[in-house]
Amino acid sequence: MIDRLLAVMAALRDPETGCPWDIEQTFETIAPYTIEEAYEVAEAITNNDMVGLKDELGDLLLQVVYHARMAEEAGAFDFNAVAEAIGDKMIRRHPHVFAGASIADAEAQTAAWERQKAEERSGQAKAAGRRPSALDGVSAAYPALMRAVKLQKRAVRTGFDWPTTDGVVDKIAEELEELRVEVTANGGIDPDRVEDEMGDLLFTVVNLARHLKVDPETALRRCNAKFERRFRAMEDGLVSEGVDIADATLDAMEAHWSRVKLAEKINKQP
Repeated sequence: MIDRLLAVMAALRDPETGCPWDIEQTFETIAPYTIEEAYEVAEAITNNDMVGLKDELGDLLLQVVYHARMAEEAGAFDFNAVAEAIGDKMIRRHPHVFAGASIADAEAQTAAWERQKAEERSGQAKAAGRRPSALDGVSAAYPALMRAVKLQKRAVRTGFDWPTTDGVVDKIAEELEELRVEVTANGGIDPDRVEDEMGDLLFTVVNLARHLKVDPETALRRCNAKFERRFRAMEDGLVSEGVDIADATLDAMEAHWSRVKLAEKINKQP
C-alpha cells in the first residue's frame, strides 16, 4: 500500500496534471502541517481514540511522503532512502537485538542508546569542523517547554544539576523576586528585561518539574483542560442566572468559579 500512497503523492505533485495547491508547496510551507499532525496523533492517543489514531497516523505518514517527494524532485533523496536510513539506524542502535550484544535490562538499554547517540552527534560535529557539545542535537524547533527539558537533561549528564529539589525551589523564589523587582521597582519599563526575567523563571520551573519527574508539557496541558472546563462551567452558571459573562462582575465570576471548584473537589475530579 505504500507504493500506492507514493504514486498518489507523485500524481498530486505532477507539474502538468497535479493539484495546483500541492504543486506550489515547499518544505517550509508544509512543515507547520507536519508539526500539527504530530500533535493530533498525540491527542488521539491521549483520548484513547483508536479510530482517530489510525486516521491521524495516516495524516502524519502523508507528511513524510510529502517531504520525501519534494526531496526526490530536488534530487536529494527519496522515500526509500528515508526508510533505509531509519532501518539502518534502528539496527545500529539495537546491537542486543541484531548483533548478539548483551543488555541486562531496559535501563541499561537506555544508557547504551544515549551513549551511541552521543557518539553519533560527536562524529557529526567533528565532520562539520565544530567542537562537540553536550547540548548538540537539541533542536531549536522544539516547543520551548520540551526544549528546556531536553537541554536540562543533557546538562545533567555532565553533572551540572542541583542535588536536591530544595535548591531548585530556592532558585524559583530568587527568579520570582528578580521578576518582581523588574516589574515593580523598575516599573516594567524595559520589556526586554521583563521578558528575560520571565524566561528565567519559566526555565527554573521546568527544572523543578524535571526533578519531580513531571512532564511540564503534560502538566500544562492538563491545567489548560482544567481551566477550560471550569471556565465553561462558570459561564453556564452565569447563564443559568440570566447573566451574560460580558456583563458579570468579577465578584460574581469568582463566586461561580469557587462553586465549580468545590463541586469538582466533592466529586473528586482532578
